[in-house]
Amino acid sequence: MAGARVETLLARMRMRSHRGRTALRKSAVDYFRGDASDWLAFIGLLLTVPAIACGTLMLPVWFSPSALVLPIVAGGLLLRPASLLALYAASAAALIVEALVLGPYTQGPARVTPGTVLVVAACGFFGLVIAQFRSRVGVPWRRGGTMLFDLRERIRVQSKLPALPRGWHREMALRPAGGQSFSGDFVVAARTNGGRTLEIVLTDVSGKGMEAGSRALLLSGAFGGLLGALPPHGFLPAANGYLLRQDWDEGFATSIHLVLDLETGDYELLSAGHLPALQLCAGTGRWQEKSGEGPLLGVYDGAEFTPARGNLRRGDVLMLFTDGLVETADREISEGIDRLTGEADRYVSAGWEGAAWHLIEKVAKDVNDDRALLLIRRSP
Repeated sequence: MAGARVETLLARMRMRSHRGRTALRKSAVDYFRGDASDWLAFIGLLLTVPAIACGTLMLPVWFSPSALVLPIVAGGLLLRPASLLALYAASAAALIVEALVLGPYTQGPARVTPGTVLVVAACGFFGLVIAQFRSRVGVPWRRGGTMLFDLRERIRVQSKLPALPRGWHREMALRPAGGQSFSGDFVVAARTNGGRTLEIVLTDVSGKGMEAGSRALLLSGAFGGLLGALPPHGFLPAANGYLLRQDWDEGFATSIHLVLDLETGDYELLSAGHLPALQLCAGTGRWQEKSGEGPLLGVYDGAEFTPARGNLRRGDVLMLFTDGLVETADREISEGIDRLTGEADRYVSAGWEGAAWHLIEKVAKDVNDDRALLLIRRSP
């Protein structure tokens, strides 16, 4: 009986120990994911306040009273507003104790001066503003950078062009405004009709950089779902209706939809207020503008889009781009297109490998606008 009781007691202790380890592990994981309370960080920072105060009282030359800004700054990044206010109260109490023990600041250095109080108060104010912003957004600072990185990678994945059969070459380059990671220009593409047809949609959302990046992310996901799920002539009307339902203040966008038959080279271009595409005819060596007719997306309901038709023969090149590549404050679109085609002529004999990236470098390297360029070439 005694042995059975001992075994039962040991089993209970092992079970409680296992539950404790599981709870501790879950708490740690939730904390670093940003899903749990901030009690661990709060306790750690709260303990640093009396430690700094003791260092200041014993070694005032090495530990300045302004060192209290360290837990305050860290608290602004780690704690929620309620916990942060408690940390501020502890820091204020530490400053009062230091001022009483060290004496008036007029009696020598290493005292609590008005300047020290102002520095600590200013850091506390900015920390509280940051904490309130994080609390309103609902994203802890530990996950904020990871989330932005994930969003950027999703945009890149959605903008990848599908592989093409032998005899076709495609490439694309996107350059956000100001060297940022988010752009108002995006591409969605898919091979439909059993892989015979290539559909590409290049869209330019109103605004630029981070301002348009959130809208571009939302639209790229929606457009990616519509592409291939609808007949080619039904895509832009559906995209227009979706944009109208968002009811954004800056709710318009331009878009160009390419529908290319990879067996015959026949294509259709449907445009929603977008710049014309450019086709290089290998037989003549001249560039031709190809553009459908249609209004901007998100302007009015019931818009109609009339396609332009053409054919890519052996050696021909089709180029799609956004206005940031050819239009600036001191340069008209026609001048920008002439410059773009002039630079593109250099790649006719040299080959088109890497041409999209290099053309943006040559034509619009320092332009403070989103730029996108897409090339489709049929091999000779």
